[in-house]
Amino acid sequence: MTQKKQHVTIKGTKEGLIFQLDDHCSYESLLTELREKLSSKHYQDSEGRDTLVKVNAGYRYLNSAEKEELSQLITEGRNLIVEEFESEVLSTEEAELLRQQAQVVTLTRIIRSGQVLKIRGDVLLIGDVNPGGTIMATGSIYIVGALRGIAHAGFQGDESAVIAASVMAPSQLRIAGGIRQFEADGDEKEEEIMTSAFLDEHARVQLGRVQQLLHTHPVDIQNEKQVID
Repeated sequence: MTQKKQHVTIKGTKEGLIFQLDDHCSYESLLTELREKLSSKHYQDSEGRDTLVKVNAGYRYLNSAEKEELSQLITEGRNLIVEEFESEVLSTEEAELLRQQAQVVTLTRIIRSGQVLKIRGDVLLIGDVNPGGTIMATGSIYIVGALRGIAHAGFQGDESAVIAASVMAPSQLRIAGGIRQFEADGDEKEEEIMTSAFLDEHARVQLGRVQQLLHTHPVDIQNEKQVID
C-alpha cells in the first residue's frame, strides 16, 4: 500500500518548532492537513510556556492574507507563536530592492554646501562634493573628483562598503557605524590623491591607496539610477 504523502511536516528544534509546508500541493490541501495535525491533543494544551514556530513555505509564495490565515490556524487556542515565515520566493518589491542594492548609480554633478544626496546601492559620482555637502549610499561611494565634504557609505549597516576619491580631503568619513572626523585629526588641509577608505577589523575607518580596491572590492558598473528622495 502506497503511503500518503505528507503536505505538512512538523519538526522540533531547540528553539521551537518548524512547520515545513509542501510547495507542490494546493493551498487548500495544506489547510486541511494542518487542521488535522493541530487537532492532536499534543497541540491542544494552551497552558505552559509559549513555543516559537517558524513556517517554511519552500518555493510557495504566501500573500499577506494567507500568512494571516495560517498564523491564526496555528496559534488559536494553543501555546504556539508564529515567529516568522520563510520562503525561497521573493516578492516583486524584495526583488527590486535587491536589484537596487546591487547596482551602481552613475551621476555627473556637484554636491554643494547644504545639499544631501542619498543613493540606494553603489554610487559613481563624476564631480565634486564641496565643503558642507553630503553624499550617502547604502553601498560604496566612488568619486571621480574632489571629496571635501561628508561621505557616508553603507549607511544602512554595510560594513564592506568603501569610499574612494580622486582627491580625498573630507571633513568627515563614515562607513556603516564607523566615523573618522578629519578636523579632529588635524588632516583637513591635506589632500590625498587616488585614496580609498574602508573599515578595518576593529570597525575603524582607515585610508589606503585606491588601487587595492581592484583586488578587495571588484564591482560591475551598470548605468542604472535609483535616487532616494
